[in-house]
Amino acid sequence: MTDKAYALFEEQQQSRGMDLDLIKSRLKALQIETPSWGYGDSGTRFKVFQKEGVPRDPFEKLEDAAQVHKVTGLCPSVAIHIPWDKVEDYGKLRSHAESLNLKIGAINPNMFQEEEYMLGGVTNSDPAIRRKTTDHLLECVDVAKETGSRDLSLWFADGTNYPGQGSIRKRKNWMLEALSEMYRALTPDMRMLIEYKAFEPAFYHTDIADWGMAYNYAVKLGEQAHVLVDTGHHLPGANVEHIVSYLIDEGRLGGFHFNSYKYADDDLIVGSINPYELFLIFYQILDAADSGEDRLVQAVNNIAYMIDQSHNIEMKIPAMIRSVLNVQTQYAKALLIDHREVAEAQANNDVLGAEDAVRRAFEFDVTPLLHAVREEQGLPLDPMKAYLADSYGQSILARGKGGASW
Repeated sequence: MTDKAYALFEEQQQSRGMDLDLIKSRLKALQIETPSWGYGDSGTRFKVFQKEGVPRDPFEKLEDAAQVHKVTGLCPSVAIHIPWDKVEDYGKLRSHAESLNLKIGAINPNMFQEEEYMLGGVTNSDPAIRRKTTDHLLECVDVAKETGSRDLSLWFADGTNYPGQGSIRKRKNWMLEALSEMYRALTPDMRMLIEYKAFEPAFYHTDIADWGMAYNYAVKLGEQAHVLVDTGHHLPGANVEHIVSYLIDEGRLGGFHFNSYKYADDDLIVGSINPYELFLIFYQILDAADSGEDRLVQAVNNIAYMIDQSHNIEMKIPAMIRSVLNVQTQYAKALLIDHREVAEAQANNDVLGAEDAVRRAFEFDVTPLLHAVREEQGLPLDPMKAYLADSYGQSILARGKGGASW
């Protein structure tokens, strides 16, 4: 049945002039980073619901992440969060990752859970707190050096709840001071990825509230500073793919934190709410990749695809597998867009023709294509089914409750 389904799919796509060998090679090259915190207990703003079998330390988090990579072949790196994943010997953590065919990915500083950070970290009016926060940023640069990590992913909870609570201009300059000191500590092969968020936990103003502010800091800092787009960090109605295209053209799109939201920063399973948005994001990325412009190709090749999905009611490993597979599916659909057809319609001001050329790719069932690629890679055709049939999920229940939590 699979062979028949793929034969039909192949006939359809070849009749459209699509290069299936190229599409398959791109699918095989896709890499998605999973987050260590996505394997631990997490919760709503009201409670953390503890699950049996969650990891008790960063080493067990890596072991769970290895299961996702084992069945999907997509996730060779794991982002870590400091101090949630703090260990005495980062070389040992790196070696453990490598023994599992993984590597340590982005380092994420935590600047929002200390008591002193209630009114801000790097933007706090108290210089001692600003110093403490900046020292933590520098500590994370050292962690990156020890783990062989390239990226430092920065999200700041800093902001205010009320007019007059803080000087917005002073806070802006304090932010730049801290980022500049951290930037100077980077090695030449490292990158600083600056995240933004419209609101929460601050509700009057957030110190890095949108992509423009993050971009402005990146430009001021230098070529190793880029913007990180969290798909859950936008106000309703925001055109995320527009932001993506703009940042690619400016050479400043460093990466993504993929998740889904219905109302705010829900951190739901990727693609569970608006898969078409995810598809359209990949459309913009692939449109740049196929532009023939070296600068755009280079910009696209440097994008880090990372998951930032972590909620409280679903089992952790299956939820991560679902997120990863949803990303792969929408990427596969986007690979079926005929950019020549779109460009021709655009040149002729054919509004409906251009829209149809994009949407038609989204409507294809790419299951036969994904099955064929997985078969060629020696992976299970149905990664979720393969994981659930394995004994690993049952074996980790011996960890009991009360594992790692934020």
